[in-house]
Amino acid sequence: MNYVLVLLIGVAAGLLSGMFGIGGGIVIVPMLMYLLHCSSHEAVGTSLAALLLPVGLLGAIQYYRSGYIIIPFAALIALGLFLGAYLGAKFSISLQDTVLERLFGGLLIAVGLWIVFHK
Repeated sequence: MNYVLVLLIGVAAGLLSGMFGIGGGIVIVPMLMYLLHCSSHEAVGTSLAALLLPVGLLGAIQYYRSGYIIIPFAALIALGLFLGAYLGAKFSISLQDTVLERLFGGLLIAVGLWIVFHK
């Protein structure tokens, strides 16, 4: 196992999350799947476990200190995340790897197109 590569995946995900507010899973999941040959379920589970503390807490502290967090919005989104993450994990576990990979790829394409063409 290439632990240096695993660490670099974390650094890349952290940089992009901190810069753009993206979920680290957009970076971590494909890298785990294609660079380290994890199954899509392993990649998603590992990504969720890795993101618990560093992105959520440390990234938010910097934005909070600068006055860039709208507390009521963050609280309501967090409440929705509790429910959504549970239901999403429960659903995705029932899918085959190939189906999960295609859904994730479609999501990435849709988000990319929206960012490029949204005015």
